[in-house]
Amino acid sequence: MNDNAPGRKASGRTLFLLKYGELSLKGSNRDQFIRRIVEDIRSRLAGVDCAISREWGRIYLEVPDAEQVRAAEALSRTFGLVGFSRTLLVTKDMERIRDAAAVLAAELLASKGPRFKVEARRSDKSFPLNSYGIACELGAFLTDRFPDLQVDVHNPDWILHVEIRKQASLSGPVQGSPGGLPLGSSGRGLLLLSGGIDSPVAGYLIGKRGLAIDAVYFDTPPYTSPQARDKVARLAAILRGFATDLRLFVVPFTDVQLRIRQHARREESTLLVRASMMRIADLMAPGLGSQCLITGENLGQVASQTVESMHFTGSLATIPLFRPLIGLDKDEIIRLARSIGTFETSILPYEDCCTIFSPAHPVVRPNFERMQRSFRRLEADELIGKASREAYPIVDG
Repeated sequence: MNDNAPGRKASGRTLFLLKYGELSLKGSNRDQFIRRIVEDIRSRLAGVDCAISREWGRIYLEVPDAEQVRAAEALSRTFGLVGFSRTLLVTKDMERIRDAAAVLAAELLASKGPRFKVEARRSDKSFPLNSYGIACELGAFLTDRFPDLQVDVHNPDWILHVEIRKQASLSGPVQGSPGGLPLGSSGRGLLLLSGGIDSPVAGYLIGKRGLAIDAVYFDTPPYTSPQARDKVARLAAILRGFATDLRLFVVPFTDVQLRIRQHARREESTLLVRASMMRIADLMAPGLGSQCLITGENLGQVASQTVESMHFTGSLATIPLFRPLIGLDKDEIIRLARSIGTFETSILPYEDCCTIFSPAHPVVRPNFERMQRSFRRLEADELIGKASREAYPIVDG
C-alpha cells in the first residue's frame, strides 16, 4: 500500500478505516490537518510495519495482525479521529462482497451476538444494486449462511457497514476516538499540572483542540513528598497517551513558597502562590516554544477561582491563558477524569503545596490593586526568575 490509494487487505495484516469529524468542514487547508493525523499515528506506531493510505474522505491504516490491539489502542487516543473500524476492501463484485461479509459476520456473531443489520451506501451509482438492494441481499445471504443470525434493524447487536466507492468497503462496529483537531495543529502550550483532578482534564480538553502541550509542576520539598511529585509524573504519563510528545518539568518552588509564607497576609497567600506560579510558567514558556498557558481553574469552585481572584492571578501572564474547565461542574470534570484514566491517580492522598499552605479563611473577592501591591511587596522577582531557570525535566515521567 502507498499513501495515495488503499489496497486489498494482505494476508496476515489488518486494515482499519479511520474516520474524522470536523476536519471535513475545513476548506483548502484540510489536507494539512489530515497530514498531522497521519504523522501522529506514525509516531504512536513507531517500529510497527504499518501502511497509511488515503482517498477522498477516508484514511486507511494497515498493520500486521499481531499489532492489531496496539493499533486500536493508539487510534482510540488520536486527536482528530472520531472513530475507526476493522475493514475489508474488495473489488466491486457481489460475490467478493458476500465472501468478505461472511468473514466479518463469523467474527461478530461470536463476539457481539446474533442480531445484526446491514447499512449500505452506494457512492458509485454505476453499481447495479442500490443501497437498499445491497443491504437486502447481504442480509439474506448472511442469515442463510449462519442460521443463528437474525436481522434486527431496530436493536441490533452489531452493524455491518458497506460502502461502494472505487472499491467495496465492509466494516464492523465503529470504535470511538476523541475527535477534535489533530495534535499540534493549534500550536503549543504549557499546562500548570498539579496532582488534583482538574488540571489533567484541562490538559486533555485543550489537547483535543489541537494544542500540543508540555506540563510544569511546582515542587516544595520538604513540605511536599516525593510521592506527590511521582503522582504528577504518573498523571503526565497518562496524558502522554493522548498528547504523545508531552514533556514534564519540575520547578523547585520552596524558596518562593517560604517568601510568601513569611511576608504575606495569611488570607492572601493562596492567591500570591498562584500568581507566582503563573509568572514562573510565563517566564518558562518562550524557551519551551509555548504560545499560551493552560490551567485547571473552574469558575467559583474555590476561593482562588472567583472572577476577581482569576483576574489577579491571570494578570501575571503576558501570553494567552486558557481555562478549558471554566464552565464545567465538578461532576462533569470527574466523569471526564474517569474516561481518560486520570481519576484514580488524582485522588491518591499526596498533597501539593497549594493544599498544604492553604489558609483557613482565604480572601474570596480580592481588590485587584491591593493584590498587585501585595505581590510587589514580596520582592520575589529574583526568586521567581531563579525558580524558572532551575526547572528540570522528568524524562521518564
